[in-house]
Parts: sequence; structure tokens; C-alpha cells
Amino acid sequence: MKSALFLRKVLGLKMQQNNMNLNFGTLVGKKAPDFMAKVFHQNKFKDLRLSQLRGKWTILAFYPGDFTFICPTELSRFADFYADFRKLNAEILSVSTDSEHVHKAWWDVSPMIKKISYPMVADTSGKISNLYGVYISEGADEGRSLRATFIIDPDGIIRSADVHDNSIGRSVKEILRKLQAASYVREHGGEVCPVEWETGQKTLKPGIGLVGKI
Repeated sequence: MKSALFLRKVLGLKMQQNNMNLNFGTLVGKKAPDFMAKVFHQNKFKDLRLSQLRGKWTILAFYPGDFTFICPTELSRFADFYADFRKLNAEILSVSTDSEHVHKAWWDVSPMIKKISYPMVADTSGKISNLYGVYISEGADEGRSLRATFIIDPDGIIRSADVHDNSIGRSVKEILRKLQAASYVREHGGEVCPVEWETGQKTLKPGIGLVGKI
């Protein structure tokens, strides 16, 4: 009986892990899963649906939790570059499994978080994190999200997905660079951005004439 329960648990965990990998690994190039959520924004509680942002670029920044350590440094950095993202017609949504009330409490007391003027999404059920394949259902961080970033284009298509261990902080500058590259490619059909491309640098035009000449 014990062995059967153990096997069921192992198989269940394996299936859960496979589903997470499948969801995350196949999202790029697909429609971003839509959702409705409570947000804390401009010192108010609001309802927000992702699809309402169609026509804009959207940065979904998942993080483990409020009142933690790496997270405020990242969210504060997003705030520092918020104007740069807005110039590219982009909105930032930070997402954790904390409630909108906890977001407000954090915003009230933390100088770093006080700088935030973009919406802070409450994913208390973990549904949004599950939709994007980044929900942690086992271990010490159970009930939280992995540290992950998704770049969604104005048509609602995911153009970039990045996820990593929660002990590693992300680079907001690199996310901005990726957005700049994705925006350029969208506006200049037939061109692609090479390694570490930055605004103003040369791009490439793939074609048979370029084969073997790089």
C-alpha cells in the first residue's frame, strides 16, 4: 500500500514537472494566456485583464514574494527604467502570489517599492503562475512563483521567456535591450538583431547571399 502511494506521488510529481516544462517551453510564439486579476496601482485597488493591454508591449515580471530580499532590488530597478519602457509603448506588470493588500503594505513601508508606479498583480490562487508554467508546487518555496520574465508583443504574442532560480536576480537592462530588439524586428520586417545588439547598431538581413560570410 505504501509503495503504491509512493509510486502515485512520484508519477504525479513527474507529470506536474513535465506539464510545467511543456507550458513554459512552448509559450514563445504563442498567444499569451489571458487572465483577470486584482492589482495595486497608483495607491488604489483595481481589476486588470491582460488583454486590455493589447496594442502595447507588456513585460510580465514574476517574482517569489513581497517583503523578501532580491525582489525589491529588481522591482525598484524596473521603476528606475519605467520611463524607458513606456517610451517603447510598454507596460510592466509585476506578479507574485501575494494579495493586493500585501502589495500595498509593502509599498507603504519600503522606500525601494515606493518608487513603483506600474501595476502590481495579485496572483493569490497561483492561477496566473500556473498558466505561465512558473508556479512552485513542491519544496521550501511551495506556493510561490519562480523568477521569470515574459515579453508580450502588441498582438498578445509572447516573444521572449526567461526563467531561473529564485536566488539569482535578473537584469532589467537586459530585459529592456530585448524589448528594444523585439520592437525593432517588429517594425523592420526581414531584419534580425545579432548578438548583444543595441539600438543604433547594425542588424542582419538573412538570405542566401549572407551564408558563410559572417
